[in-house]
Amino acid sequence: MQIRRPVVAGQFYPATAAECKMEVEECLASGALPAELPEKIVGGIVPHAGWTFSGQLAALVFAAIKKQNTKVDTFCIFGAAHRYFGSQPAIYDSGAWQTPLGNIDIDEDLAQAILKTGSVVADANAHRGEHSIEVQVPFIQYLFPNARILPIVTPLENEAIELGTAVGEIISQMKDKKIVCIGSTDLTHYGPNYGFEPAGQGYDAFKWASEVNDRQFIDLALKLEPQKMLDTAARNYNACGAGAAAAVAAAAKKLGKTKGFLLAHTNSNAIMVEKFSSSSADSVGYAAIVF
Repeated sequence: MQIRRPVVAGQFYPATAAECKMEVEECLASGALPAELPEKIVGGIVPHAGWTFSGQLAALVFAAIKKQNTKVDTFCIFGAAHRYFGSQPAIYDSGAWQTPLGNIDIDEDLAQAILKTGSVVADANAHRGEHSIEVQVPFIQYLFPNARILPIVTPLENEAIELGTAVGEIISQMKDKKIVCIGSTDLTHYGPNYGFEPAGQGYDAFKWASEVNDRQFIDLALKLEPQKMLDTAARNYNACGAGAAAAVAAAAKKLGKTKGFLLAHTNSNAIMVEKFSSSSADSVGYAAIVF
C-alpha cells in the first residue's frame, strides 16, 4: 500500500502527535462560530498557511462541518497546485496519507468513480511536495476519526469547474455515504517578496489587498460563481488555489446550494500585529467559508 509521508510537519504544523493534537485543540478553541450556518454543509474553503497564521480559520470550517453534519464519511479535498504544472487535476487514488496523528485512508471507491468521469488523472507524484491539502488532514483526523479523504491537486484551469460539477453529481447519487468537499486556497499575496504591489506599500496597501482584492474573490465564492472566481484570480492575483476553490463552488452549486457563508477573513500581517506586535512588508489573505 502506498503511503504519502508528511512533508511540512515540523514547519507548517507540529511534528509530534502530542503537540499536533494540542495545537489543533488550540485552533478549535480560538474562534467562535457565527449563529447562522447552513442547515447542512456540503463544502468549505480553507486557507493553507502555517497553523500560526491560518489554523484558526481552517479550524472554524471543520468545526462548522462537525456542528452541522455530525458524521462525514469522506472529505474530498481540492488543493492548490504550487508545484504541479499539469493542466488536468491530479488525484491521489489509493493507499493512505500519514500525519503525526497517524494514517488516514484514501476513499478508493470515490476515486474510481471520479476517474471514470475523465475529469482527473491519477498521479500520486503531483502530491509529493504539495502542502495545501496536508495541513488540513490533522483537523479531519481529530474531529472525524473514522473519515477517509480523497486529495485532488486542482490547477487554475477551467477543468476545475468540470471536476467540481462531476464530483457534485457523484455525491448527489451516493445516498449511503456522506461526503463533504473542501477547497484549499490563500488569497492575495501582497508585497515585494511576491512581486505584487499595485497599491504601493504600508497600511493603506494592505487594506486595499484585503478589503478590495481579497473581497472580489470572496464575494464571488459566496455567490457560487466558479468561472468568475477563476477569471478574477488570473487577472487580479487574489487566490493561489482558485482552481480548488472554484471546484468546491461548482460542487456546492450542483448540490443545490445558492450561497456561501463567510466565517472569517484576515491576513498574515494583521495576525503578526496581533500575536507578535510586529509588522511585515508582505501580507497574505485568508478566508474561511462554508456552503
